[in-house]
Amino acid sequence: MKTAALFFVLLPIASLAQADAPRIDAVEAEKSGMGWRFSVTISHPDTGWDHYADGWEVVDADGNVLGYRELMHPHENEQPFTRSLSVVIVPDGVREVYVRARCSAEGWSGDPMPVTLSPGG
Repeated sequence: MKTAALFFVLLPIASLAQADAPRIDAVEAEKSGMGWRFSVTISHPDTGWDHYADGWEVVDADGNVLGYRELMHPHENEQPFTRSLSVVIVPDGVREVYVRARCSAEGWSGDPMPVTLSPGG
């Protein structure tokens, strides 16, 4: 019975933590030379150096990291914000990738956002 009670006490805490996870609002992918350029718009209630969106990555369907963009500082006064990453090499034949964001306090958040790649860019 104590285990069940502890679960119901911790459940709201876990929900609050997820509420502060970074959210991907938009992703633009454009063919650029041999690679791709990704522009990712993120919303996150950055509170300073202890809790801020600190990166995002592009992965394939198998979870292989194709590109990573580190975010070097909090964006408390710039929400949402967009940052780009160029020269992301996507293997031939891959037409869908996934973008996921992370924050300094909770790590990787939620489900990755699928992004369909158009061969024309």
